[in-house]
Order: sequence, then C-alpha cells, then structure tokens
Amino acid sequence: MWCRRIRSGVCGHAGAHAIRLWREGETVVEQSSADIWAAVRRAVADALSQADVDPSRIAGIGFDATCSLVVVGPGGTALTANNSGDPARDVIVWMDHRAKAQAERINTFGGVPLSYVGNRISPEMELPKLLWLKENLPESYARAEGFMDLTDYLTWRATDSDERSACTVTCKWTYLPHLGGWDTGFLQKIGLGTLADNGFARIGARIVAPGTPVGRGLSATAAAELGLPKGTPVGAGLIDAHAGGLGSLPISQKGQALPVAYVFGTSACLMAS
Repeated sequence: MWCRRIRSGVCGHAGAHAIRLWREGETVVEQSSADIWAAVRRAVADALSQADVDPSRIAGIGFDATCSLVVVGPGGTALTANNSGDPARDVIVWMDHRAKAQAERINTFGGVPLSYVGNRISPEMELPKLLWLKENLPESYARAEGFMDLTDYLTWRATDSDERSACTVTCKWTYLPHLGGWDTGFLQKIGLGTLADNGFARIGARIVAPGTPVGRGLSATAAAELGLPKGTPVGAGLIDAHAGGLGSLPISQKGQALPVAYVFGTSACLMAS
C-alpha cells in the first residue's frame, strides 16, 4: 500500500495530504474515494489557514484530478472495484492495467470513437476498466448508480450535481461532443450497451464545458466540510494534464505569443493554446 498526495491552493498558499494507494502485482492499483475527499477537506483547510483569508472572499473553486474511475453505489455509497470485496477500494487508478485484455478486444472492433484516440484505446482509459468490472465484478457493475472520472466525482461531492466535464468524458470515455455525444452503437458493439440506458445516466447525461458553474455551487454539506460558504461557485473541472496546460498560460497581452505546453508524466500531452 503506497501513498500519494492531495493538494489545494488559495492565493499562492497550499495544503497537501497523503492518500492511500493499494497495489497488487504489476497491474492492480486502487484508491479510496472517502480517503480522497477527506484529504481534500484537510488540504483546503490548511490552504485557507495559511492564506489567512476570509472564506467569503473565495470567488469559486474547481477540481482537477487523475483520470481514475470511481464506482458510485446506491445513495452515493462506495462499491468495491476489487476482488477482495473491500468497499473502501472503490477507485481504479488511471495507471491500473488490469483491463489490458479488454482494451485489446475493444480495439479489434474499431469504430468512430477510436479514430480520435489513434485507433487504439488504452487500458488506462475508462471503457476497458468498465468492461473488466462488468466481466469480473458483475454485482458492483450492476448495482452502481454511476461511474465517474475522479474530477467529476469530486465536483459531484461538492455540489450534488451529476453534470460531467466535457474534458473528462471526451479525453478518457470516448464521448464525441462535435458529433452529438455518446456513440450508442459503439457501446453496444463492445459489450457495454447498458451504459446507454436512461439517457446515459450512469456515465454522463449532462455534459458541460470546463469552467461552467455546476449546480448551485457548494452544497450545505460540502460547504460545512470545506469551511466555505454554501453556494460558493464550483466550476466543471479538468484532467490533471489539461489543468497543467491551462496553468501554463500567461496573462495575455497584446501581441504576446502564447505558449505550447508539453506536460510530462508517465504519458505526455502536447497542447497548443
């Protein structure tokens, strides 16, 4: 079991707290959504304290996160994503490669969505993980009320709104905003046709642009947990690499050239803004 960290920033001040990371062999990597939210709460409190700022002056907040898959059960409860049955392990981390065989199978089908990801889907994307879950943990798959990218999960915890960011679902879920959204035929072909039920409610019925104010801002519960006023605006978030691209932009001045961001990790993203 390893640890990673959650960070929060206010006015140049930051808070960071460790979160658990479970590893099994070379493929299984999991986290706990409860751990992550608890770390967010502590990091926000630390950042506010360091900044010594009145919480009422916070104009808005947003989340960025790794493209990890959160399995959300009835009423927001945690559902296991692990053969152990431990409900704490409800997040399949982006770098988890358990779904390699499922990814290879999806690639044999082809389809329009694959043409936007180099014609090959990665086991680090969400559909292979969902197919693995359906085939190996069918009870969790069937009982889940929602499957969320971690960014969208944190936004949902903060607002009680199930709106998803176009950044997350386009980059890691094969959503095609310029072609009208989800490709039902593709989902059916790869064995995930039930995700289209109820208007795609479990994977994203309402998709909004990054930065869009979500719901009515912070819910009463989340506001109390984060130490911020109820209704503080919450913007639809970004995948971590894309947040890095946004963060590279300077304050624009007339005639100033804007940068190209090269965001490095275990993968690399080249972004022109």
